[in-house]
Amino acid sequence: MKRPAPLRRPGDSRLVVLIPYLWLLALFLVPFVIVLKISFSQTVMALPPYRPVLDLAAGWAGLKDFAAHLTTDAYALLGSDDLYLRSYLKSLEVAGLSTALLLAIGYPIAYGIVRSPRALQPLLVMLVVLPFWTSFLIRVYAWMNILQRDGLLNDVLMRLQLIDAPRVWLSTDTAVYIGLVYSYLPFMVLPLYAVLEKLDPALLEAAADLGCTRLRAFWRVTFPLSLPGVAAGALLCFIPITGEFVIPDLLGGSRTLMIGQTLWTEFFSNRDWPVASAIAVALLALLLVPILFYERLQKRAIGETP
Repeated sequence: MKRPAPLRRPGDSRLVVLIPYLWLLALFLVPFVIVLKISFSQTVMALPPYRPVLDLAAGWAGLKDFAAHLTTDAYALLGSDDLYLRSYLKSLEVAGLSTALLLAIGYPIAYGIVRSPRALQPLLVMLVVLPFWTSFLIRVYAWMNILQRDGLLNDVLMRLQLIDAPRVWLSTDTAVYIGLVYSYLPFMVLPLYAVLEKLDPALLEAAADLGCTRLRAFWRVTFPLSLPGVAAGALLCFIPITGEFVIPDLLGGSRTLMIGQTLWTEFFSNRDWPVASAIAVALLALLLVPILFYERLQKRAIGETP
């Protein structure tokens, strides 16, 4: 005799939905409001290094005085100094090209894992995730040793007689792209694998019966159906790469000035918290564009689904 299923209380489902919202409220919205407030403050040589500071004990008069001293000077500086514009544009350039390289490398890897024997796929997925078992900072420092003038890369290329003399790799844009592609490759491969693994093989068989070659069936069937994974992987790579700091700082040169480095300089070196906060707010607003675009595509795809 089967036991009756336990009755769920109405509050249980609400609690499950409420927990993620409380998490976002505590760890995203509240810190963002604080950063937003600092971005409208004035820089001062004090602790904290900005004014005004909200004094709730002063009541309504304190609130009015607080609002009266807010300013948009930090945002005006972002628009007037081309250093920040060049940093944003460089970040978008590096993120866009890195994402394209990641897609070009990650898609064949994900496709190869899906086409491999079923028993071998878990091992191949584990090998993709394996670099995450090592500290991110240690992996970047390892690339510094590899890309040095007397490092492993030049040694291998010279032994293969591909170059006659050691090349300069470190402190160049090439080193930054190598580090970014290596570090973010799992973020591209895993979403693609998750989508490709669910595709029905009968679709390719039907395409072959209708006269499609393997290449044409890939472009007409497999690739269009994998676009959700392409979009998810592109977002997972493009967004964090835009604000990347560690890799450009350790592997890049002075010309690779991305917005993450500029933000760090304003916050720690210049002690200009309002400008640093304004940079962070503007970066968040900039990154909302691809997120909203992806959400719109998802809604359109759902609406077109019969």
